[in-house]
Amino acid sequence: MIVDRLRRLRQSLTKQDFDVLLVSKPANRRYLSGFTGSTGWLFISASRAVLSVDFRYVEQAKQETPDFEIVHIRGDVTSWLPKLVSDIGGKKVGFEADQMLFSTYQQLCNNTSQMQFVPITGLVEHLRMVKDTQELDLIAKAVNIADKAIDHAKSVICPGKTEKDIAWELEKFLREQGSETLPFDVIVASGSNSALPHARPSGKHIFGNEPIVIDIGARINGYCSDLSRTLYLGNKDKTFSKIYDTVLGAQLTGLATIISGMSGYEADKLSRTVIEQAGYGEVFGHGLGHGVGLETHEAPHLGPNSADILADGMVFTIEPGVYIPGWGGVRIEDTVVAENGKIRSLARADKIASIH
Repeated sequence: MIVDRLRRLRQSLTKQDFDVLLVSKPANRRYLSGFTGSTGWLFISASRAVLSVDFRYVEQAKQETPDFEIVHIRGDVTSWLPKLVSDIGGKKVGFEADQMLFSTYQQLCNNTSQMQFVPITGLVEHLRMVKDTQELDLIAKAVNIADKAIDHAKSVICPGKTEKDIAWELEKFLREQGSETLPFDVIVASGSNSALPHARPSGKHIFGNEPIVIDIGARINGYCSDLSRTLYLGNKDKTFSKIYDTVLGAQLTGLATIISGMSGYEADKLSRTVIEQAGYGEVFGHGLGHGVGLETHEAPHLGPNSADILADGMVFTIEPGVYIPGWGGVRIEDTVVAENGKIRSLARADKIASIH
């Protein structure tokens, strides 16, 4: 698996104007090498693949990255990087511009006059967009845990409990079901708080007759899931029913009509039009979705400004929402995979809002 990823990366490197690629972004580093440590540097050329780590990770690196040469580094980056790159046989180094600190870049430029540093963006991320069968299996397992957590939420939500109470119940449940460290903090937002797309669980008590947005994810062997449901405790009123049906209609439209070959803009427009026609276009303020994998938010992006082209093997979310200040919000989100030209939801959690 790692060998194939390196092969595909090297094919793309032939089109780049540098000799050695330096990878320091954790998700990219793990994708290309299998290394799970928090710190390390990959150096990849046409013929060499090197992982440099400090004392803390030498033995771990040997166990996790058999396809890489392991180099034990000591001291400041400027004291070891020039010699390592020279040994690999390069003078031009491509580095991840959105990952390296500007101060580190300045240090390297000031102390390595014989070497040129070329900023790059999105090179490895582009490879990561299409998932292989192993990645799809891990994501599906993470989705399955989140599905179960939604069922659990319905069993524990009751009047008088706080958002924090429910969030903690869900976090415990996700971990007990086998999730690694959660990919993001659990969101439980009720009443007017649900109008905040990224609300933090608060001490607010949950009452009947108000929307409750739950946004959760699990992580299996590094791979994430992302799932949102909006619940309603009690009998739904006309306002909630109208907004919920609009958001559900927008999501089902996306699930049924988005196809491989579309741009992220075109996919977003299919669902967004449903919400706009219902009169809620101004309060659907985020994109329709985002890629999911080793990161909860990665390429491709589905939104009004996205030129990303969807392709079979990509995994992303479909999550339209309506957020009305002072009243609340509704969001329904599935993690999906593009396959055979269409998209298929990996989520199985039902979309029945009512809790009695």
